[in-house]
Amino acid sequence: MSEAAKLPKRTFVAVDPDASEATPASALKKQKSTNADSVEGAADKMEDVDIKGHTREEGAPAPDVAEGSGGSAAGVDEAASTSEKKAKKAESSRPRRNKKKDRDDAAEGKNKKREPRNRRRATKEEEAAALERKALAEAQGISTVRYPKRQSALLIGFCGSGYSGMQIQPDGIKTIENVLFKALVKAGAVSQDNADDPVKVSLARAARTDAGVHAAGNVVSLKMIVTVPGVKDLVAHINSELPPEIRLWGFVRVQNSFNARLVCDSRKYTYYFPSYLLIPPKPDSNLCKVLHRAHSGSVETQSPSSLHPFWQDPSSSDATPEEDMERKRNYRIGPTEMEHLREFVKQYEGSHNFHNFTVARDFNDRSNQRFMKEIRVEDPVVHGNTEWVAVMFHGQSFMLHQIRKMMAGLVLSCRTGTSPKIVNELYKSNTVFIPKMPSLGLLLEEPLFNSYNGRVAESNTKLQSTDPDYRPAIDFELHREKINAFKEEFIYKNMRGIEDRSGLFDAWVRSVDSYAGKDLLWLNREGQLPADCVIRKGERRTHPFKEKRVFDTTSFPSEAAFIKKQLIEEIAAEEESEEEVFDKRQLAETEG
Repeated sequence: MSEAAKLPKRTFVAVDPDASEATPASALKKQKSTNADSVEGAADKMEDVDIKGHTREEGAPAPDVAEGSGGSAAGVDEAASTSEKKAKKAESSRPRRNKKKDRDDAAEGKNKKREPRNRRRATKEEEAAALERKALAEAQGISTVRYPKRQSALLIGFCGSGYSGMQIQPDGIKTIENVLFKALVKAGAVSQDNADDPVKVSLARAARTDAGVHAAGNVVSLKMIVTVPGVKDLVAHINSELPPEIRLWGFVRVQNSFNARLVCDSRKYTYYFPSYLLIPPKPDSNLCKVLHRAHSGSVETQSPSSLHPFWQDPSSSDATPEEDMERKRNYRIGPTEMEHLREFVKQYEGSHNFHNFTVARDFNDRSNQRFMKEIRVEDPVVHGNTEWVAVMFHGQSFMLHQIRKMMAGLVLSCRTGTSPKIVNELYKSNTVFIPKMPSLGLLLEEPLFNSYNGRVAESNTKLQSTDPDYRPAIDFELHREKINAFKEEFIYKNMRGIEDRSGLFDAWVRSVDSYAGKDLLWLNREGQLPADCVIRKGERRTHPFKEKRVFDTTSFPSEAAFIKKQLIEEIAAEEESEEEVFDKRQLAETEG
């Protein structure tokens, strides 16, 4: 028996294949010193392991390795060589360390650790704000108990004078929705938890109106508390919190997916104007001279202005603007003019590219394509001394200033004898300038929801009106009597009063007639688009038409001369409405 077999206690080392630096001798020595204590008393119970990693039964012959032999054994050399090769291979296949990635990962880990703390901090701030709102509400006697909300459609009407449009705005700007939302909170239809942000109740409107524009009917959708404890008539309760120029006609429960803007099929607007706007320009006005010099080659050529009975009166040649205004109020439109109006508006019907009838839109922008279902000119009606004409617009949707520019195209064309063929030229790629008619004459009649009403009518066939799933139609006709009374008292009265006191529409048409530039050369009997009036990108226009801001307003002091003073100040200061610049999101928000 060899000396190794006579050892009372044997410890055999399994060589680590990943150890690349240690020699076989040093590995044995290190293993022996490290395991001396742990091997004591346990060697008899362990399976012996030979150098190559194979187990053997206790008492079997041991390999011929002497303690401290210096690694001369062949098995140890072979194992060491194998382990070195494996270690080198592993080292070569290990990917290189990316220090930047390590730093980014470390930073990301820190951020992840901070997230719960940030969420806790945000939650505490929200809780503090909620407690503050609750305390304020309780001090005002407003209930803070949370009640279930239901998706609802509010049917409203308003006089827009003094308001910065329909849509809710930040920073306390006075808009119709701002005032309406505050009233809903005070009435308990919106909880204190949602009082700080209308987005929480999914507020949306069917049609957006510009500053000062009125609406006999509009629809606002939101998630609303429809059963307020202690309130028998919620509509009357909300109206008590609203100013008299904003009215809630009623509300209906709607489907949960209902959004007033997205579900709305079409909108109806009416534009009112005094019929005297159709009188041709005064023969000695700048506009009359420019148009006839451009299209006839001579100012002396007879024009619609010189032939019109209104200007054939001998007293008209040296009459003051005030004297002309008195005569204009007595003007009454004839059958020929009405026929021309009705023929012209038919050119607007159908689907067209209305890029020249809005602002900040390129010809190739697909959103310029709009569908006009019907445009109708109503018979003239006399109120006081002034005859008024109403034009009804029914379209799927409208862009910013679209109706006011369409009306200017209609009125200016008819008063200058321009061919209706010009409208088709305005749909083409060339860009021209069309002024805006005053805001005062524009009224949103109502949005329509025919498709939605058809769907709910079909769903309601198997339901009773008391069924929780029953959904009424959105119908302004149920409130027509109240709406007509409101229009007469708050809208028509305001419109006619401003015109009677200040002659707003006459001031507008005088500002057009005083223009001596080339922007309006598209007004001609041939219905052609002269090159001189085409606007080209990057080229500065000489003597561009300057629109006055006063015509964007519908709220004026009772002073009769106020508008005249405003115009004088604007002209003296050379003020003008700068070209409006919008991004796509802003343009989308201006649609109605």
